Amino acid sequence: MAVLDTIARQASRLATDVQISLKRARLEGERRLLQRQHRTALEELGERAYELVKTGAIPEGELGPEFAAVESKLMEIEAKVAETEALRTESSDEDEAPAPSASDTAFPMVDGEPAATAREEPAPAPPASAEPPPERPRTTGWEGADRFFKG
Repeated sequence: MAVLDTIARQASRLATDVQISLKRARLEGERRLLQRQHRTALEELGERAYELVKTGAIPEGELGPEFAAVESKLMEIEAKVAETEALRTESSDEDEAPAPSASDTAFPMVDGEPAATAREEPAPAPPASAEPPPERPRTTGWEGADRFFKG
């Protein structure tokens, strides 16, 4: 009987440890969810403040460096878009050359051609007018955590 009592105590202790571990994991998941929601709220606040400063509704004042950084990054993005468009039009002008087959691109050495002469092209960027993927419905709080942990 002593062996069965010992096994029962160990099983009970193990079950308690598992329950505590699950509670800890759920709390950690909820904390991370709240952090993501906080970052999203800050992002929305920043976008709104940027628009208000841009329209002159609120003075630039202490937001000057941050506003300038946002403007700088937007200009860099626009430059990259223009550069991408230039490459796209450049590559459409070069369409006269025969395109290599998939096996030529993946294995240029098969035909005895050295790898240095194989033609490499970067993957085309998705068109700017492409629609974003549809958003999945999000469940937050306890519902999301329960769905996550119960599978």
